Amino acid sequence: MILPALAAGFGVAVIVVSANTFTVQAQEAAPAAAQSAAPPPAAEPPPPDPAAELAAKRDQTRAELETLSKSINLSSDKVSELQQSIANLEKSTQSIRQALIDSAARRKGLEKQILESEKKLADLGVREDGIRRSLHERRGLLAEVLAALQRMGRNPPPALLVTPDDALASVRSAILLGAVVPGIRKETDKLAADLASLAALQTASAAEKAGLMATMTDSIEEERRMDLLLAENDKLSRSNAADLQAERKRSEELAGKATSLEGLVASMESEIASVRDAAAAARQAEENRKLLTDEQRAQAKALAESGVPDKNRIAPAYPFGELRAKLELPVAGDILRQFGDADGTGHEAMGMTVATNPETVVTAPADGLVVFAGAFRSYGQMIILDAGDGYHLVLSGMDTINTRQGKFVFSGEPLAVMGAKRVASATALALETDRPTLYIEFRKDGKPVDSRPWWTAKDTGKARNDS
Repeated sequence: MILPALAAGFGVAVIVVSANTFTVQAQEAAPAAAQSAAPPPAAEPPPPDPAAELAAKRDQTRAELETLSKSINLSSDKVSELQQSIANLEKSTQSIRQALIDSAARRKGLEKQILESEKKLADLGVREDGIRRSLHERRGLLAEVLAALQRMGRNPPPALLVTPDDALASVRSAILLGAVVPGIRKETDKLAADLASLAALQTASAAEKAGLMATMTDSIEEERRMDLLLAENDKLSRSNAADLQAERKRSEELAGKATSLEGLVASMESEIASVRDAAAAARQAEENRKLLTDEQRAQAKALAESGVPDKNRIAPAYPFGELRAKLELPVAGDILRQFGDADGTGHEAMGMTVATNPETVVTAPADGLVVFAGAFRSYGQMIILDAGDGYHLVLSGMDTINTRQGKFVFSGEPLAVMGAKRVASATALALETDRPTLYIEFRKDGKPVDSRPWWTAKDTGKARNDS
């Protein structure tokens, strides 16, 4: 809308209204002013990309949370309470392992809550920034309009009833004010609504941060509890520490010679005594289960589903093929890459990649025998589980491994901890993130297969390629 004609006759500022701004121009009172055209609007900057904006805000939020987590310390009373709770546990392998599984479940739950809070805070931050930008733009608009009105006040139109020309000028001024003031009122209403929204977002952010602080404290407490439990578990296995050390050295030699995962598994099962014996026992247990009648098999399945499976088991509680849609991801995080996606080298990914927060616990997705635990070529730190039925589960990208080869682990048992940053490896190429990433690969009879059918419904979605 162009209003130069409305100001003609009393020599005031002319207000040009465009889609986004009011431009104030000083013009002389002349009939020619009515014919002047408004200058073309300045080119607007491109609107921000919502996905990129959210990614940047989440990176910022994550950095703030990492700094905050380093400032949280458990009180001496809380540490003493944790130590006493561990001391009161029955010192047996079964009780310690069950306590570890329970602790890992609590820790993963807390890590999921932290991830959700992180996403909420990032979203609230983006919305808050959007309102602030809008307020900034509106502040400039209102300032220009008010400046124009101020100029009009310095050179008021003549009083009515003086001369016909003065009356005409007064009418023109009234028309101008009538056109502008409702616009100012509308913008003021918008401003008040945005300020109210901004206050609400700030209140929500403060509440989310307070809850997140409590969750992070609980997570650090659970991490300390798990460290104490792992120390107790380590004490129970010290009787054969010399044998374990010799096997670890031998496995490192074999890993250095192996050229493939299939070759590594084969060498472990033939050369490492603990793995060989445990694998033979597990295969025998599987064979014995196949000899059960349908009625016995149904009774065993019902018994396992009604409570905790036998803590002394040396073979998976269930055939791996029956666990489709029942497994939980070994870490809390965001899926960046799925089986079959481009892996950044011109090939398809043979497994899935999950981005986690620093020092996230890694648990066993299913019962299985630890065939290998250590560093292997470009995979970095890696764990291979024999889950039975010809399936092997490969996990890599961890920082610290807390299990050993030849050990039978239960579903949900903690195996490792992620590092502070992404570990450089062939499985993490072309990932636009510096977060720790866990690589997960399922193999059937030595060939990679898509793991998606095995995860629970809540774990099968795919997040964007997080930055």
